[in-house]
Amino acid sequence: CCRPGRNVPTMLLQNWGATPAEVAGPVVGDALVADARLVATRSILLAAPPQAVFPWLVQLGFGRAGWYSYDWIDNLGRRSAMRIVPQWQVLHAGDAVPGGPMDFVAAVVERPTALVLAVHGSGPLLRRVGFTLAFDLRPDGDGTRLVTRVRSRIDLPGGRFVERWLLGPGDGVMVRRQLLNLR
Repeated sequence: CCRPGRNVPTMLLQNWGATPAEVAGPVVGDALVADARLVATRSILLAAPPQAVFPWLVQLGFGRAGWYSYDWIDNLGRRSAMRIVPQWQVLHAGDAVPGGPMDFVAAVVERPTALVLAVHGSGPLLRRVGFTLAFDLRPDGDGTRLVTRVRSRIDLPGGRFVERWLLGPGDGVMVRRQLLNLR
């Protein structure tokens, strides 16, 4: 799947909803996994300004508001929050964000325009995993253009396979649902 020169099909939902400019342009947090092998940009227009959208994102996490996606997969069947929860509104760069099987750290928190979650861990395996999920909130008239970007590089045996055939398609399906639910 990953030999140079081989024609590899586009990843499922790799750039769902994103404009060519959004795909080609920078998104906050890109430098955190600068040598990513998997890059996916997905976008949606929301009918609320960034300051109304950001509180929904800052409360993301397993055991918190959930992920607003398919709850039976990524929240053990517990429904994602349907309201803003005050105790989950405090998040600073460096804070842990529970992710389920892997925890994240809030790598970037810029209210109300940007949130970047990165895989967090210090064990020998997790040091070889680079993964970020960025949310870039861009004002668009009275609404928000929410541009998300996933960047990944897994330098473990089978890492390329996992990125290409498991993480990429699975993430595409989940983030698409997340964006539609946020809308």
